[in-house]
Amino acid sequence: MTDSPYIIDITPENFGSVVVEGSMQVPVLVDFWADWCQPCKALIPVLEKLVNEYQGKFILAKVNTEEQQEIAAHFQIRSIPAVKLFKDGQPVDEFMGALPEAEIRTFLDKYIENESGGQLEQVQQMILEGRTDEAATMIQQLLDEDAANPQAIIAFAQLKLAIGEKDAAQQALESLPLDEQQKPEVAAMKAQMLFESVASTAPPIEELQQKLQQDASDSEARYQLAAQLVMQNQLEAALDELLLIVQKDRAYGDDAARKAMIQVFDIIGDHPITSTYRSRMFNYLY
Repeated sequence: MTDSPYIIDITPENFGSVVVEGSMQVPVLVDFWADWCQPCKALIPVLEKLVNEYQGKFILAKVNTEEQQEIAAHFQIRSIPAVKLFKDGQPVDEFMGALPEAEIRTFLDKYIENESGGQLEQVQQMILEGRTDEAATMIQQLLDEDAANPQAIIAFAQLKLAIGEKDAAQQALESLPLDEQQKPEVAAMKAQMLFESVASTAPPIEELQQKLQQDASDSEARYQLAAQLVMQNQLEAALDELLLIVQKDRAYGDDAARKAMIQVFDIIGDHPITSTYRSRMFNYLY
């Protein structure tokens, strides 16, 4: 057994003070377990590691269902491990089974006050203002506190992208859990990196436009022009160019124009332009 101050064995006598009253202060994670349960034995070390790492931002309350059958019956526990999260005196969420650590972090972070949120906003403002050295210092502090903090990793990738270190930015994003990689802001950064890579080796916009005046069927020039337009934040104009490729040369670059349109949608996000061009794209495809 651990002697951590953040881990408490629950009995009928202390349930009210630890779980109900305690969750008025910080979230309380109640773990229903038993000695004979192998998944419980896999889950417990993960929960204990996290509660000690979070340093009092939540309490781990352990209920041995063999010894505390009355409590288990009250909560209708029929399968273990079962984990319930209490906040403000009430159960507000739960999960079953021995989840991976990353999933448990995501579960916890929905309810645990994130002190780094304000710092991350400052970091993003620093990057926008070109204060990259200050941003780097603050990001490193956040990562020192929690190396797996997804938002700090994303901020690190934003910083690396801002100073031209694309490989480091890509590696940072790929280190994120899969569910974090699917978030809109991460998809937008990946899309931005793709277009920057294409634009970095492409001729200037004026030269590409001249090429297309001479040969409107030059899909390579049109694709490069779209990338350059994205880098100039002319996203609707870029979509027009990509849509022409989808319409007239679908096979170009293994369907590269359609894939690029989707990545522009990732950059734009939830906006009427996205709906309009997505509909136009589908019309040409189907």
